[in-house]
Amino acid sequence: MQRKIMVVTAAYGYDLVRAKGGQMAMLPVIADAGADGVEIRREMFAPDELQALPQLALAIAKVELLACYSAPEPLFIADGTLNPRLPELLQEAKTLNALWLKVSLGHFANSGEFTTLHDWLDSSGMKLVVENDQTSCGRLPPMRRFNAACHTQKLPVKLTFDMGNWLWVGDEPEAAAEQLAPTVGYVHVKAAEAHGDNYRAVPPDQADPRWLQLLNLLPIDVPRGIEFPLEGADLTEVTRRYVELLRKE
Repeated sequence: MQRKIMVVTAAYGYDLVRAKGGQMAMLPVIADAGADGVEIRREMFAPDELQALPQLALAIAKVELLACYSAPEPLFIADGTLNPRLPELLQEAKTLNALWLKVSLGHFANSGEFTTLHDWLDSSGMKLVVENDQTSCGRLPPMRRFNAACHTQKLPVKLTFDMGNWLWVGDEPEAAAEQLAPTVGYVHVKAAEAHGDNYRAVPPDQADPRWLQLLNLLPIDVPRGIEFPLEGADLTEVTRRYVELLRKE
């Protein structure tokens, strides 16, 4: 079975995507590069573009790409309750014909609201994946607690494993992979290098082999998303090179 490779539109940079006319304009580049799908980022929409989700869904289908939908929202808000916007976001993902909605964990406290979340997922018919972000909420201990609670409560939620974000919050990516790998449903491929007091994402062939060793700890049969910078005069060729690299490795 061929690995599915998704391309995150943000990998091209916000300014370039806007200059080219928005995320819809990047679809031919991604499709011509041989990718299987695209990750659409809600935060990259202009206000009027959000109303054009049906047209975007048609454009994605026309170039025969799969889609996933990422929203810069936490699953749990600051008081520990479910984000009340989640049903709206699930509906947007459904309108886009996305495979899943991706959000961050947020302030997970306990599994008391899992029944409500289960109902929201059932009524939307949409899958949900929860990502480790670059905040304290995305550190390994809360992600592990949430993961264990999902297993105990039989909540059908998978994890998005962002390979680089663990470094941003001071955790060991390899330890996270060892503990979370069985429930990972999507991998954000991102090599990172030290940059001042922090890190920056870099293409994997410009980094040390740690990224590949980490990737080998993760499930081989889940989609991989390209979230490192894609830059160059010929964006289709640059994208194709990394699509082929991630299919091979």
